[in-house]
Amino acid sequence: MSTPDTTRTQAFAALETAPFDVLVIGGGATGLGIALDATTRGLRTALVEAGDFAQATSSRATKLVHGGVRYLASGQVHLVYEALHERAVMLRNAPHIVHPLPTVLPATHLWELPWYGAGLTLYDKLSGSSTMGPTKILGAKATVALIPGIATKNLKGAILYHDAQFNDARYALALAQTAIDHGATVLNYTRVQKLTYTDGKVSGAIVRDEETATEHTLQAKAVINATGIFTDDLRHMDQPARPNLLSVSRGTHIVVAPHFLGGATAIMVPKTEDGRIIFAIPWQGAVVIGTTDLAAPTPKMEPDVDPAEIDFLLQTIAPYLAAPITRADILSIFSGLRPLVTGKENSTSKLSREHHIDVSNSGMVSVAGGKWTTYRRMAEDTLNFAADKRLLPKGKSVTDHTPLRGATTTKAPNPHLAEYGTETTAISALIANDPALAVPLDPALPYSKALVIHAVRNELARTVEDVLSRRTRSLLLDARAALRAAPEVARLIAQELGRDEAWVSAQIAAFTELALRHYLPA
Repeated sequence: MSTPDTTRTQAFAALETAPFDVLVIGGGATGLGIALDATTRGLRTALVEAGDFAQATSSRATKLVHGGVRYLASGQVHLVYEALHERAVMLRNAPHIVHPLPTVLPATHLWELPWYGAGLTLYDKLSGSSTMGPTKILGAKATVALIPGIATKNLKGAILYHDAQFNDARYALALAQTAIDHGATVLNYTRVQKLTYTDGKVSGAIVRDEETATEHTLQAKAVINATGIFTDDLRHMDQPARPNLLSVSRGTHIVVAPHFLGGATAIMVPKTEDGRIIFAIPWQGAVVIGTTDLAAPTPKMEPDVDPAEIDFLLQTIAPYLAAPITRADILSIFSGLRPLVTGKENSTSKLSREHHIDVSNSGMVSVAGGKWTTYRRMAEDTLNFAADKRLLPKGKSVTDHTPLRGATTTKAPNPHLAEYGTETTAISALIANDPALAVPLDPALPYSKALVIHAVRNELARTVEDVLSRRTRSLLLDARAALRAAPEVARLIAQELGRDEAWVSAQIAAFTELALRHYLPA
C-alpha cells in the first residue's frame, strides 16, 4: 500500500515530466475550482499551494452559501441571480457538505414584516426552481418555536427565508480530491520560488517542497495566479513595477455554545451600526456569530483580532438573544482576510461579478476577488479568459454537473461523519480494524481518532493544524478542546508519517502558539 509520503514523492516526480497545459498557483477556493475545471476539460493540470488547502481566507468564511441579500438593497439583481444559481450547483455537486439553512430576520416593528418580507420574497423568486424553501412571515410565537433562544422583548415576528450553509474547508478539500481523481497533480506545502520564462513569456516555475526543501522545475503553457490575498506578491514576482491590485479587509467571527440559539435556524441582523449584515448561525453543533469588516494593513495568513471587534459582535447580537453572551462564553475566535479589488488595470482585464481577471505582458493570468458561492463561475471565467488570450485551447466547462468526492444524498446518522459522504466506509473500516480509534479526540469534540488517520492517509493532511483546523474543525469549534487534543493528534500523525519525537514536540508547540494567539480571546 502506498504511504502518504510515497504519494507525495510521486506527485513531485510528475511535476517534472512533460509540460503541463495549466499551472495553477494557489489552493484556495478559486485555485482549486480552476484546477478541477481545467482537468475536466482534458487539460494537463498542476496546482501548487504554499501552505495547506484553504488555509487562509477560504477556511474562514461565515459558512454561508448564499445569493447575497445585501445586493438586493443596492439593485444588483443580476449578482443575486447568478449567486443563487451557483448555490444550487454547489448543493447538487456536494450534497454531503452543503445543506439548506432556514434563517429568520426578526422584526421589532410591525412595518418591518411586509417591508423585509417583500425583499426576501423576491430573493426566493430569483432562485426559481432551486428554491431552498418558501419565504414566510411568522408571528412572534412561531419565531420563538424556531429559535428558542431569541429575545422576545419587542418581538413582533420575523421573516423566514432559506439559504444554505457548508463546511468551507472540507468543500475545498473535496475540490482538491476531485481534481486529483480527474488526473490533476495537486500539492500542498509547495511554494513557488521563481517563475520561469521562455522568450519573455512565463512558461513555468521553480517550486520548493516546504517539508524537504528540495526544488522542482515544471513547465506549463499557461500560468494562473489564484493566490487570493497574496495575489499582488506573485504579480510583483512576475513584474515588480506593476501597481497593487488588491486591498484586504478583515472579517472576524466568534463561536459559542448552541444553546444561545437553541434551534437549527439562523438569525440575520439586517443592519448594524456600521451598515453591515451579521448572522448568528447554527453550525457543526455550535453557533457562529459574524462578521466584522475592517481594513487590514497587509495580507497575512493569521490576522490579528482587535478586541473591539469582539465587543462589536457581542453588542450587536445582544438585543436579538435572550441570554447575554460574555467573553467567557466564547469557545473560539476565527478571522480571515478578504481580497478586495481596488486597483486599476489596462484593457487586458475583465472586472465582473465582483471578481477581476487580467493577463500581464509576460502572459501570467491573475484572478482575484469574488466570494465562495461564485468560485466555480470565477474558475470558468478564468479559463475562458485564458483561452480568449490564446494561452489555452477553447473548451467547455463541465463543473456545473461534476459531483465532488464523497457526494451522496444518503445521510450518516452522525452529522459530522455525514460530511465525509461515501468516504465514511473507509472510516468505518479503520475503526473495525482498531476499535480504539473510535475514541473521541476530546470529550468536548465530536471527532474520533479514526478521522486523524483518515486525514493523513486519504486527505493530504501533513500537520496538527491541518487536522484540527481544516480536516476537522476542532480549532474553530472549541479552541481549548483542540489544545487538549493536540498532543494525541501529533502522536497519531507521527506514527503514520514516521516522524520522531522532536517533530511531535515542534508540532505541539506550533499549534499551541497558534491557538493561544489567534483563536482565544485575550
